[in-house]
Amino acid sequence: MLHIFFVLGLTTADQRAIDSFSPTLRFFYLLTNNPSIANWLLWFTITGLAILVYKLGFAKRLPLLKSAVIYLFLITGCLFLTFLAIFLPIAEGLMVAALILIIYKIRLKREKKAGTI
Repeated sequence: MLHIFFVLGLTTADQRAIDSFSPTLRFFYLLTNNPSIANWLLWFTITGLAILVYKLGFAKRLPLLKSAVIYLFLITGCLFLTFLAIFLPIAEGLMVAALILIIYKIRLKREKKAGTI
């Protein structure tokens, strides 16, 4: 990975800073080589994964206005999570949670179809 930093022309301090990023942010930064775009991509990723986890695990049928308020607060909360995700593996944790909930929903659907529930 060291050769990537020489190709991009980064200094040793830049290299140490990028090494301290979470894996997702590091991937986005090395993909775009633009910190602003990398942060926006991280926010979109966290927001999308948080909405997916909410829909798979916690969402209930609500009136439109109540759903809009919930999603507004969810999107706003993801901004705070993005600040934490610069150095912590927040996106990776949401990926694992989404994967577990997807597996749970598939198994639940199969068991309902088989009639065991």
